[in-house]
Amino acid sequence: MLKKHIRKRIIKAREIKNKNNLKVKFSLLREELKKKIFKNKIVGSYYPVNFEADTSQVMKMFKQKGYKLSLPVISSKYDMNFYTWNLNDPLYVNKYGIPEPKSKIKVIPSILLIPMVAYDKRLNRLGYGGGYYDRFLKKYEKKNILKIGLAITCQEVKKLPSNNFDKKMDYILTEKKLYK
Repeated sequence: MLKKHIRKRIIKAREIKNKNNLKVKFSLLREELKKKIFKNKIVGSYYPVNFEADTSQVMKMFKQKGYKLSLPVISSKYDMNFYTWNLNDPLYVNKYGIPEPKSKIKVIPSILLIPMVAYDKRLNRLGYGGGYYDRFLKKYEKKNILKIGLAITCQEVKKLPSNNFDKKMDYILTEKKLYK
């Protein structure tokens, strides 16, 4: 099945299933994170739109553990970077309808929480088709950023088509399960 058909089908299913803003089950990931050592304690997250998996509880938990938070800012048609953000800082909506921080302090996260349209059990992720996260991860490949995809279970597909540009996740976390 073509990626555009999968996107259309899953986005519709996610809208129906995620009316109540389902939260991913962070407790499933906590033990895995204890095993890791991070160069910096910066988490790159996203502010959910269009019925994406809610990140609010996960961001609060990271903040309580002493991590700094950051959100993406699209700086050009093909470029995205992360900027510091705190839970109560104001956001503005960019031309794509995505809330972004006003901060001008650019950071490189050691952990990245990544939204997705669809995923499979082999840790493949299907995004919206712009390639922003794939390009960001390619640009900072040597930084060894931990990639955690967040989704709800209705976004799982049996097998996603993928190419050389698509970056696999290290983990995919849903409201029910952790894939690794």
